[in-house]
Amino acid sequence: MRLTKLQFAALSSLCVAGLLAAPNVDRIQELAQQRYGQRGLQAMQSWRDQVNALKRASEEDQVRRINEFVNKRIFFSDDLSVWNEKDYWATPLESLGRGAGDCEDFAIAKYITLRTLGVDNDKLRMSYVKARIGGPGSKISEAHMVLGYYPTPDSEPYILDNLIGDVRPASSRSDLTPVFSFNSEGIWTGTSPAASSAGSATARLSRWRDVIARLQAEGFE
Repeated sequence: MRLTKLQFAALSSLCVAGLLAAPNVDRIQELAQQRYGQRGLQAMQSWRDQVNALKRASEEDQVRRINEFVNKRIFFSDDLSVWNEKDYWATPLESLGRGAGDCEDFAIAKYITLRTLGVDNDKLRMSYVKARIGGPGSKISEAHMVLGYYPTPDSEPYILDNLIGDVRPASSRSDLTPVFSFNSEGIWTGTSPAASSAGSATARLSRWRDVIARLQAEGFE
């Protein structure tokens, strides 16, 4: 179920539609060096080189290789360890520059990079899920974020996940239960009722607004 435009406007007043068409790479690299030194500069130079190398690749290759690139470049760590905050959503400059982040940071970096490559916004959704841990018979789950890629509007999504190296169709990920998903244009509920997920979505999308503001300040526009 998709929320109405009015409901979504109440949740998110900023849009990334104007972002990413032509990132100011010089500014991004300058900020990376200022904040994270030579390591940060090299990280964003690698990001730029990866984007340039994939501009003429097929969309399938772009999705697969960006998933691999981000998974290799970011070391998984919780927000308290990386940012000294309980819940912080990082921009690609921040997560790649520092070289660490949690599941939200992986998903955001993949989303922004694929948008930079020109992948249509309606093909990408960042998705909150409940991830089952402990094997098929386990009843234990934890909150997790992945990126979904939809080759066509009605197709089954493919899941880009920092926990698994390859990109797999959603039907093969029985360990994931969707809660809600979003991009810059809307928010959708998964298997949970819209009313029960609205509060969670509101809290998380306030962090999405913060990410968008920082993206604009960093030169992703």
